[in-house]
Amino acid sequence: MALRIRSEKDLGSGLLYLLLGGAGFAIARDYGLGTAGRMGPGYFPTAISALLLLFGAVTLVRALLVEGPVIGAVNWKGLGLVTLSVCLFGALLSGAGLPAALAVLILVAAMASEKFALGPKAIAAMIALVLFCSIVFVKGLGVPMPLLGSWFAGTIIP
Repeated sequence: MALRIRSEKDLGSGLLYLLLGGAGFAIARDYGLGTAGRMGPGYFPTAISALLLLFGAVTLVRALLVEGPVIGAVNWKGLGLVTLSVCLFGALLSGAGLPAALAVLILVAAMASEKFALGPKAIAAMIALVLFCSIVFVKGLGVPMPLLGSWFAGTIIP
């Protein structure tokens, strides 16, 4: 009995999950695991990698058992804009600060959608998301990201 791939999308997704899960395990193997009560630096990457491997195995089995769609055309514009938005976020974070970098990330990634329209609702949602992320990550969780980057040092707040 020959195996037949019934869903190309599930096959591709499953292989990607397995690849990322295996890479996560390989990277985290040199870190201390710790325990559930006192987690080491390798605990979270190992747990996430295990979940990715599990999802990958389930998705591969699904690709063999359940009929699914074939892989269609690649949305190069969307792929490029989302990738560009993440790269711009990383490049702008220290110089412009978290709110400005997030605004650029959101605007550039949103342009990947065919339904993108910059209206009052979209602007209000972007401002709310930027404020929420700034408060939660910087103030609430203490993640060391600047609210105002080095480009604005001394210009806005002396």
